[in-house]
Amino acid sequence: MKLRTVLGAAVGTVGAAVLGNRLLAKRAGELENPLVGVERTYRWRGIETKYTVAGDPNDPDMILCHGIHAGASSREFEPIVERLAEEYHVIAVDLPGFGRSNRPPLIYSSTLYAEFIRDFAADVADEPIVVASSLTGSFAAEAAQESEFDQLVLICPTDETTDERPWVRTLVRTPIVGSTLFNLLATKPGIRYFYDRDGYYDSDRIDDAEIEYAWRSAHQPGARYAPASFSSGTLDPEFDLATELAALETPTTLVWGRDAELVPLREGRDLADAADLELVVVDYATQLPHAEHPDKFVEYLSAELPHADIDLE
Repeated sequence: MKLRTVLGAAVGTVGAAVLGNRLLAKRAGELENPLVGVERTYRWRGIETKYTVAGDPNDPDMILCHGIHAGASSREFEPIVERLAEEYHVIAVDLPGFGRSNRPPLIYSSTLYAEFIRDFAADVADEPIVVASSLTGSFAAEAAQESEFDQLVLICPTDETTDERPWVRTLVRTPIVGSTLFNLLATKPGIRYFYDRDGYYDSDRIDDAEIEYAWRSAHQPGARYAPASFSSGTLDPEFDLATELAALETPTTLVWGRDAELVPLREGRDLADAADLELVVVDYATQLPHAEHPDKFVEYLSAELPHADIDLE
């Protein structure tokens, strides 16, 4: 009887977990495109990825590559896309495994993302300015070695997120236990805590719509696979970022929030010194200076980078 009771309880627990996971996915629904512009599809190695274009195609191309976290997507750049489109042909992409792009059960790696950025840029843009955030900055730096980028703008880039723990990736990828654990972590309070702790200097600037979209993004089919690699440290590149940047011929600028803690400003200063790069520091900002202070960020890009001629007559 005891064994039967235990087995019954286990089956009930598994059934409840499966039902809960399905209900969350149903509540999340299909993601809409959060950006102004026209959405297009880029097929890469059998993966359908979504990207949005805005602005005049005759203006300089600018590709926006979002950072990596459970609810990541191109919505990170929503505060600046429309402004940038006044001077650039903006191309904001959802990386494979995130946003509105497909999320197949791959073993995601830094090399995979670097090769995607390289191929995507070559196929949809002409010598683009590439703006990349956080860990994706490392992917973009690697891609630049084999690409014709006009400029790189890296926002709080890093090459190290956590100690490598492959067992975490294996656990999160499991069908029932992994889905349940991921859903417990990717709650709205959890996402808000991430933005409050690491994304924004002023928590009052965190938009409820941003939290809602990130939560829905984190509950799309296959949403746990790419974050599984991220949370296990297996998305970190094998190279040293300072060495990689120093070897680049592509003009590169670093942008940092002065009060960043996850990737502190001192690391930005070390990178800038080691690779002899320009470092732009945004006051009252942490990891997402472009989202928290969009006007300042766009003002910098407009002043320092190639852009369209504006007829003031």
